[in-house]
Amino acid sequence: MKLKNNIKQHRAKLDLTQQALAEAVGVRRQTILAIEKERYVPSALLAFRIARALGMGIEELFELEVKEEQW
Repeated sequence: MKLKNNIKQHRAKLDLTQQALAEAVGVRRQTILAIEKERYVPSALLAFRIARALGMGIEELFELEVKEEQW
């Protein structure tokens, strides 16, 4: 299983830097970078904060990628 996201694309549409988004949700810029590169899976709370900061629903930003054999 992998948690995919499209935060970078939505952040760019709003002309937000990683730093600005990080400040809006209360984390470091490196955390946003790691989430965007799918190296770090955010907590549910952080995922909701990011979605709210971008004016979106959580399911618009995150998608759980599951291979058939994993179920």
